[in-house]
Amino acid sequence: MKQTYNRRLVFWTACLGMLLFGIGLIMLGSVLPDLRERHSLNAVEAGTLLSLLPFGIIFGSLLFGPVCDRYGYRALLAVSALLMFAGFEGLAFTRTTGILKLSVFLFGLGGGAINGATNAVVADISTTGKGAALSILGVFFGIGALGMPLLLSLLMAKFDFQVIVAATGVLALAAAVLFAFVRFPAAKQAEGISMKQVGSLFRDVTLLLIAFFLFFQSSFEGLINNWTTTYLMDRVAAPQEVALMGLSAFVAGMTVARLLVGSVLRNLPERQLLYISLGVTFAALLLFSLSRSTVPAVAGLFLLGAGLAAGFPTMLGIVGNRYPDLSGTAFSFVLVIGLVGNMIVNYLMGIVTENAGIKHLTTFTYAELAILVVMATAIFGRLKMNK
Repeated sequence: MKQTYNRRLVFWTACLGMLLFGIGLIMLGSVLPDLRERHSLNAVEAGTLLSLLPFGIIFGSLLFGPVCDRYGYRALLAVSALLMFAGFEGLAFTRTTGILKLSVFLFGLGGGAINGATNAVVADISTTGKGAALSILGVFFGIGALGMPLLLSLLMAKFDFQVIVAATGVLALAAAVLFAFVRFPAAKQAEGISMKQVGSLFRDVTLLLIAFFLFFQSSFEGLINNWTTTYLMDRVAAPQEVALMGLSAFVAGMTVARLLVGSVLRNLPERQLLYISLGVTFAALLLFSLSRSTVPAVAGLFLLGAGLAAGFPTMLGIVGNRYPDLSGTAFSFVLVIGLVGNMIVNYLMGIVTENAGIKHLTTFTYAELAILVVMATAIFGRLKMNK
């Protein structure tokens, strides 16, 4: 079939979508104190508000795959960006709690779909080196997540939070216009997706192993994102601003490592790359868990981000190679399971922290690393056997 799209344009358009998703997630957490004050939300109400975000992301991740496979990427990406636009403008201007909750959900729904669809389309247009291309895509999430706090700190000195959120919404609207005019790869299942095809995903043991690898990979990343600041403040007596710096070091390590994986390490075999990454993760956990001062703990977090960087791109690259004609639906399948893992394990961590203390963060992470090693071994063993 003749290629009807500009591969380079599609790739950089996908990177813009991922950048927007990274910016949006950080934006939401950053303006929460302002939203609480404006709407007189207590801690429980604020927690309820934020709990709508992961549900929206899961729904978006569930829907994007079948839609992209059946109808192509253009409409899905454009509508998803419009949902993010609506979410941002709702956060900025609404005075009612109901619309505020709807806005958070819409942002999650659009963002989850954009996150999944950009990964799927990059896998589709990459005939070789899918994992490397997906790593470069992931760099743009990191750029958004790292750059937005600094930009917000500068802007909030001059502008009200409503202005900043509304302006971010305009960026989402501009992305929607771009998505609407870019020519993407054609739909792969234009005649419809049969239940037999969907059922085959559930019967594929290798795909199930990959999905549950991402279950633990996602929850590992979530544990670090959600509990690191509390751990550093409790275990090494770090001030809050230093603890937040540790979290930034984690994101920076992941971003730098993905840049390396997508460039100088792009020809490294998947198995070798992942085992090296897991080894770096183990060394980073040792440094982090044994640290009793801020500097080595932050250094451990940087290395931890670097060690975890290859997990998602490598596994999604394998899924893209395995299901080239059903990549969107297969990506939805594994990403949703990964997101559910993030929610479940972080909920369990909250219960353990409440009853036994934050010190068990390292217990959870060592256990998850051991599970990732076992599952990676099983996955590559089956891939070798099936060759």
